Amino acid sequence: MVETGGLPVAGADESMELMRVAQGLAAADLVVVNARVANVYTGEVHDDFSIAVKGRWIAYVGKEPQQNIGDETIVIDAAGMTVIPGFIESHTHLAQLYGSTEFIRFAVKGGTTTIITETMEVFPVSGYEGVIDFLESFRNQPVKTFATIPAMVSISNACNGISLETVKKLLLRDEIVGMGESYWQAVLKNPAQFLPLFEEALRRGKTAEGHSAGASGRKLMAYAATGVSSCHEPITAEEALERLRLGMYVMIREGSIRRDLEAVSRIKDMHVDLRRVILATDSVDPYDLMEKGYLEYVVQKAIDLGFNPMDAIRMVTLNAAEHFSLDGIVGGIAPGKCADMVIIPDLRTIRPEYVISDGRITARRGELLVPCRRHVYTEASRNSIHLPAELISEDFAIRVDENVSGMDVRVMDLVTELVTKEWNVEMPVVGGRIHADLERDIIKAAAIDRTHNPGRMFVGLVRGLKMREGAFAISTAWDTSDIVVVGADDMAVAVNRIHAMQGGMAVCSHGEIIAEFALPIWGMATDLSMDSILVKINAIDKAAASLGISLSRPYLTLGTLTTAAIPFLKICEEGLVNLRDGLTVGL
Repeated sequence: MVETGGLPVAGADESMELMRVAQGLAAADLVVVNARVANVYTGEVHDDFSIAVKGRWIAYVGKEPQQNIGDETIVIDAAGMTVIPGFIESHTHLAQLYGSTEFIRFAVKGGTTTIITETMEVFPVSGYEGVIDFLESFRNQPVKTFATIPAMVSISNACNGISLETVKKLLLRDEIVGMGESYWQAVLKNPAQFLPLFEEALRRGKTAEGHSAGASGRKLMAYAATGVSSCHEPITAEEALERLRLGMYVMIREGSIRRDLEAVSRIKDMHVDLRRVILATDSVDPYDLMEKGYLEYVVQKAIDLGFNPMDAIRMVTLNAAEHFSLDGIVGGIAPGKCADMVIIPDLRTIRPEYVISDGRITARRGELLVPCRRHVYTEASRNSIHLPAELISEDFAIRVDENVSGMDVRVMDLVTELVTKEWNVEMPVVGGRIHADLERDIIKAAAIDRTHNPGRMFVGLVRGLKMREGAFAISTAWDTSDIVVVGADDMAVAVNRIHAMQGGMAVCSHGEIIAEFALPIWGMATDLSMDSILVKINAIDKAAASLGISLSRPYLTLGTLTTAAIPFLKICEEGLVNLRDGLTVGL
């Protein structure tokens, strides 16, 4: 195989073999016979067709397989079942909780053969070298994985932005397909920071991925004018249509963070072309991955909601491939394309009987047939929590003027489990300090830098967690290099445990750790099995509930307290940031 233009293509010798098989002059390695083949290029379904594969490539699609079947050819009799292209995940975040090996084990058996992932979680804590380690973890796996470069929009100045030199280096890599999602408010506010990065990617024939939640009208048009060509944030059919009319690809999100497919599905009734509509997950947590599956679940749901099955299948195959200029190698079943195929009972039943990836039978009836390579992460990737010393309770004191009895302060107020607003309230001052007020559901929240300025921290206040005592800390904060901890007390104990484990989650009560989950890979992931991960998360959830927290995914709520992606009042090691104006302020 040779690499050209960032895409894997068949080398000259491979192409010669493919030509021989296509002409019936040589035996194939694998032949699927008696199949109905879904042609995503024309919308047709071909009855009684066969597909011949040589190496990782499709050589022949037609009704005469006999000339390609030799003594050593593997033959799959589809017995009238339907063959569709392998699924393509267009937007997800894989540097979280599970390692690459464990995720791929579940993804491939459901029919996913190509994935495009963001890298924005790794870069703030491990930089260029960490991103390379992340990318290498997906090499030589049963699934092809591509990635985008983090645009690095952050409320923390230490993490905000990525250098043009780093972008240029990453763009040289074959698996990089573009710039990752960039929050529209930041791009419009600081175009000089982002437009040179977009220009570099676009000049190389790669994409600039979008994130335009809440944008409309002229602001959305200004964002589209930068070269951004996709958005996974529409939550209504009207928002999706507005973006389609501007020539953008719309990724309908159906994952663990948000489920927008049902609301956006009305787009099918608006009599518009759906060739720029894509289905994506934006990440799937271990609960959903084990209970529901991956893209096969999303495609089935789209069909059940009334999408034409061919349209739904195109949304995770050809449409996605065309957006990333990968349609020369993936996205359809035709000679010269990668042999990525899923055999299902019929177009309306997305239940993989066989999964073929790169010409290999990788799964049959939900059972994985090929091993996933276990990646050995670098020492630096496994040691990313850097604090100068153990913390003590005094580090989390909120000190103010001791001559006052009360003070008006800003509080992060939970509107939903992910959205916060600014709430202004008077807090009593006792001995020159502001304390948690459990009667009013106000506790402390702190963000502590673990990478760029180790130990730098800011302590604020949050309402809505319903914690009665103890503390909960995580190192999986979004868009920053921070550890986040909330609590009424014991905050130092929880953070120190995160440091000792080199990342993870820790719940503390009465000075003792009552549940913990080590995530030593960038402080965000583990190489434990999915079953073990679920056990750990359930223990964390149960322990958090014992402190009074009633959230469905408490670690996710804590992680999003630092993000610039979800409104409105957020926290980082520098202070509080209101996303309406982007200003960093104190209490």
